Amino acid sequence: MPLPPKIETQDTVSPIDGSVFVSRQLANEHQVLASVEQAVTAYSGSNNSWKQTPLARRKALCQKAIEQLLSHKDDIAKELSWMMGRPIRYCKGELNGVAERSDYMFSVSEQALVDINIEDKPGFTRYIKREPLGVVVVIAPWNYPFLTAINVIIPALLAGNCVILKHSAQTPLCAERLYQAFTDAGLPAGVFQYLHMSHDNTAKLIANEQVDYVAFTGSVYGGEMVEKAASGRFIGVGLELGGKDPAYVREDADIDNAVATLVDGAFFNSGQSCCGIERIYVHQSIFDEFISKAIALAKQYQLGRADDPTTTLGPMVRTSAADFVRQQIADALDKGAIAHIDETLFPMSQQGTPYLAPQILTQVDHTMSVMTQESFGPVVGIMKVSADEQAITLMNDSDFGLTASIFTQDINQGIVLGERLQTGTFFLNRCDYLDPALAWTGVKQSGRGCTLSQLGFEHLTRPKSFHIKHP
Repeated sequence: MPLPPKIETQDTVSPIDGSVFVSRQLANEHQVLASVEQAVTAYSGSNNSWKQTPLARRKALCQKAIEQLLSHKDDIAKELSWMMGRPIRYCKGELNGVAERSDYMFSVSEQALVDINIEDKPGFTRYIKREPLGVVVVIAPWNYPFLTAINVIIPALLAGNCVILKHSAQTPLCAERLYQAFTDAGLPAGVFQYLHMSHDNTAKLIANEQVDYVAFTGSVYGGEMVEKAASGRFIGVGLELGGKDPAYVREDADIDNAVATLVDGAFFNSGQSCCGIERIYVHQSIFDEFISKAIALAKQYQLGRADDPTTTLGPMVRTSAADFVRQQIADALDKGAIAHIDETLFPMSQQGTPYLAPQILTQVDHTMSVMTQESFGPVVGIMKVSADEQAITLMNDSDFGLTASIFTQDINQGIVLGERLQTGTFFLNRCDYLDPALAWTGVKQSGRGCTLSQLGFEHLTRPKSFHIKHP
């Protein structure tokens, strides 16, 4: 008699106090396979399958699901804060972003999915349909757990795909909240599912021959594992893998705006943002003024428990992540960098905890890991530069290319410089923001593929050409 499958569980440890906030049983291999079969059946198993459901009906159900999700804002905000450590005062903001992005995707879906008609040719009818792919697996991270997931889930469902969501072990309740919202909205069984899984079973899911697309957001290492699991299957794999996003402040910039924008871009969400500002280059003529104002602003942050409404800088997601940033800072100081924030101003910042004070470093260079390796924490290195050419060279000196920002009052020259940057998104006089009308993509180790904008739908559909000769 075969032994029953081993039951595996995962614990989500809250960075607020180190307690186990939620525990969940992981799906076994049989449950993973059953989920795929249910998705395949829901996708194309009958005449009223999700693939055959009219776009207007898909859109109505998805809109209702978003309304259901947003009706629980207060509870979701508390869960977010406890799971990943974002200050409670900012948690509802992510759900506002979910509404903004979903509304945009609803508004452009008809145009994005419409047939492409080819010019008349006597005796022929020709057109291209955009067909759904089938079963889409979404692997979402913890740092913006709803936004990163919704970027793919909504266009995938609108296009007629079925979705299986695997969320980070740090934020499992986000997957459950999304599932409940779609269920309450009346989505047919199997169209949207979630699975809490081990890494091994996640790899097996990706390798399953009935999975048609994988969208992953996470580390470069995680992206390599996804590519390896999908190797040889010739399916689409979308990868958003992070960055080391730079900013350049020209001598003609509005300094107050640049300081306020970039300090927020560096320290919001404790620096745990894929498109957060991680390195800044400032023209030498305004360097001292910029540094003085940035230090003064950084000192105003209130480091504390994420569930405290007065906190503006919460703990990092885990102690090991904070320790990595501490090591980067120590490495930079050993090589001659200067730290400008006295940690004693932030009593909660202590070794052996995820609580870490914000830090601004100068006298930095590209021999230091803090200027080349993704920090994903509340630290930013600021270098003095003498000219545009030096700044552009340093900004492009990176293995990553997600976003890059320039601050200047000369819009035309700013755009000229932006054309030379190796990046997925170029910002002028702003940073750290995703406009749903613009394609979200990266170059180099920041990944490949695209979400958001009308272009995001193209990665979740395949073209099918119709070439019809009339008798």
